[in-house]
Amino acid sequence: MLSGRLGKCVVPSAADEATRYFWHKHDRWLGGAVLGFVTGASSGVGAAFASRLAADGWDLAITARRGDRLQALAERLTASHSVNVQIHVADLADPGDVAGLELVIAQLKPDMLVNNAGFAGYREFAQVDPAVVAELVDVQVMAVSRLSRAAVPAMVARGSGAIINVSSLLAFTGSVPPQPLPHRAMYVGAKAFQLAFTRALAGELAGTGVQVQVCCPGLIDTEFHALAGRDITGIPFPVMQPDEVVAASLAGLRLGEVVCVPALPDPSMVGTVDRAEVALYRSAVISGLADRYRSEKAGAAAAD
Repeated sequence: MLSGRLGKCVVPSAADEATRYFWHKHDRWLGGAVLGFVTGASSGVGAAFASRLAADGWDLAITARRGDRLQALAERLTASHSVNVQIHVADLADPGDVAGLELVIAQLKPDMLVNNAGFAGYREFAQVDPAVVAELVDVQVMAVSRLSRAAVPAMVARGSGAIINVSSLLAFTGSVPPQPLPHRAMYVGAKAFQLAFTRALAGELAGTGVQVQVCCPGLIDTEFHALAGRDITGIPFPVMQPDEVVAASLAGLRLGEVVCVPALPDPSMVGTVDRAEVALYRSAVISGLADRYRSEKAGAAAAD
C-alpha cells in the first residue's frame, strides 16, 4: 500500500443545508477541520463524494487501486479548495492492504467513513470464477466490516461521526428473477449484507452520536456498468449522476435516514419493509414447528 499527502489544512465552511447539519449536530465539527475517508475514490460515486466533501471544506484521505487517478483527483481538489488530501493506494481484495488501511483509520480517526469501493461480478453463479467470488466478498463484505470496525471506536469515544456504506437498489431484488436484470447472486448477496449490516450497526450505535447509513442507488452514469460488460444506453429508466447520489446521501444523513434510497419517492416504503421483517420474526420466534412441516416430521418418525 502506497501513501502520500497533498495540500494545506483549512477551516471548513458549511456550504449548504446538508453539510450545515454536521456543524450544528457535532460541536467538534464547528471549530476546525474535519476529515473524510473515502474508498473507491478514483472514479464514479467515490470521486463524487471526495469532490463534494472537499468543496464543503473537508480534509480527505482517499483510497483506490489506481494511484494515477487518485493523484490527479487530489491535485485538483487541493488546487480548487485548499484542503488537505492524503492518498492511499490499496487493493481492498488484499488482506494486507486492508490491514494497512485499518491502521491508517485508527490513526486518523476520520469524522466520516464512506465505504464505496465495489464491482459487479455479474455472471451466472454456476459459471462465475471462484476467484471473483472471493474478491467480491473481500471487497464488499470483509473490507466494509473491517474498515468500519477500525473507525467506530474513535467516533464513539468523541460522540460524533458518520459511516456511509454505498450499497445498491439491487440489494432489495433477491427474489426478482434475472432478465432484464443481470445474473447477480453474489453481487446481490454482498449488497444485501451491507444493507443488513448497516441497519443492525445503526441500532447498536443509537444514542452514541454516531450515524450509520446505507445508500442504495439504482442506475448511475459511471464506468461501473462498462466494466461489468453492460451497456445502459437505451435502458428505459432514469440514470442518476454521481453527484446526485452524493447529495441524496448527505441529505439523508441530515434527515436521519439509516436506509437512503435516492430514487425512492415514498420513503415510508422502507419502513413497510422493516415492519414486515419484524412481524415475520415475532411470529416465528414464538411458534414451534409450523403445521405444514409436521407431516414430514411424523413420516420421518414412523420410518424410524
